[in-house]
Amino acid sequence: MPALYVEYPSWIDPLVVDFLPIRWYAVMYLVAFLIAYILFRYQCTHDGIIRMDADETQTFFFWGILCLLLFARIFSVLFYSDASYYITHPWMIFWPFRDGRFVGLPGMSYHGGVVGAIIGGIIFCRLHGRSLLRITDLAVAGIPLGYTFGRIGNFINAELYGRVTALPWGMVFPTAPGFPASEGWVRDIAERIGMSYQAGEILNLPRHPSQLYEALFEGIVLFLILWFLIRPWKLRRKLPDGTVFSFYLMGYGLFRFLIEYCRQPDADIGYVISLGNGSGNIAVFQSFLDISKGQVFCLIMIAAGAVLLASLLLAGRKDEGRRGKGSAAAGRAGRKKA
Repeated sequence: MPALYVEYPSWIDPLVVDFLPIRWYAVMYLVAFLIAYILFRYQCTHDGIIRMDADETQTFFFWGILCLLLFARIFSVLFYSDASYYITHPWMIFWPFRDGRFVGLPGMSYHGGVVGAIIGGIIFCRLHGRSLLRITDLAVAGIPLGYTFGRIGNFINAELYGRVTALPWGMVFPTAPGFPASEGWVRDIAERIGMSYQAGEILNLPRHPSQLYEALFEGIVLFLILWFLIRPWKLRRKLPDGTVFSFYLMGYGLFRFLIEYCRQPDADIGYVISLGNGSGNIAVFQSFLDISKGQVFCLIMIAAGAVLLASLLLAGRKDEGRRGKGSAAAGRAGRKKA
């Protein structure tokens, strides 16, 4: 029986060069920020929604990226790490060395990054007298395309892999923990995919390449929706500021929520809502009723986007109503004078 799985490419090296502690992961995030910056500048010069020179744009991105990194790390520490350790060792939150080795910032939360970027935008808008929702619309229209490269960086790092799967494109990641062949479900999957094993062996089973799922749907697909559907719709219909941002929140939240079913929760956290059968084994998907912490944050994003969009449209209708009443009153006054 042929093997029905894919081996992680052996030629991929997370280090750009072997003698320097520079990872492709970091390079990919620099590419992501650069793409977001270029697309933001394009809109500033072509769409006519807002005019910002290069210096002001760089200041905006400085505040956004700074707060994004700070809150992405803080959220990771608070919600996905041993918070008690960092409370007693706060200097370790941003200390990039472990055991004498440079490791960067091990652990960043996307949802914390969103909160941080919004806070950075608020600071910039307060200092420069800009509209937060208007600037945010421009920023989020291009962010998903940059985000694609961030997830490719995760793939190169062989991290954030998904659950065990018997699908033919399941991938064996060298950094993933193995499972004892003594367990029935392990033997069942191994036999289904044609993986040979011996009694008592620890098997590294194939997993969903969930980083690539996210790069495709939360990155490329969401970018195409926002850039070519929602953004032109807003420009043509003169929709209120914040429309693109609201669709970004709902779109990313929905895609990420669904992909999380293919992505294994952190072993020390598991599910925050366990209503399905067999939820003790987080390595395989068993029920849509088992919800991870990341999915809870995604539901909050979806709800926030829906509430923002509804309030924007409602406020727009009220403004149209007031303008309509004002025009009618002006017409009556004109007829009286006539």
